[in-house]
Amino acid sequence: MQGSFRGEKQMTNEINASIQEFEKSRIQLSAIENQTQSMKIQSQVISEALEELKDSKEEKVYKAVGNILILTDAKKVGKDLTEQKETIDLRAKTLKKQEETLMDKLNKLKTEIEKAQAGNEEKKEEK
Repeated sequence: MQGSFRGEKQMTNEINASIQEFEKSRIQLSAIENQTQSMKIQSQVISEALEELKDSKEEKVYKAVGNILILTDAKKVGKDLTEQKETIDLRAKTLKKQEETLMDKLNKLKTEIEKAQAGNEEKKEEK
């Protein structure tokens, strides 16, 4: 009987550890989703700025640097914005992969937890 109790306690500890890991991963997923959303918004804003720059016939434009505006070459600003957009899009792609990996992990943990809990219920019913 003592061995059975120890086994149940170990099983409960494993389930609790899996539940904690699940919650931790869920929080990470939420943070990644927020970052992804932020990246999408930044990318969209830059795309709109690039579109406006393309439609403009001006050779010089104002660029915000901190709290001041500086008159600079439109082509240079366009190049800088394009590079910035590429960096943001790459970061968003990386975040998407992390999101997919975490979703897989969460699904596996969920299945693990459900199986373990079902196993515990069966053992309780046998007693």
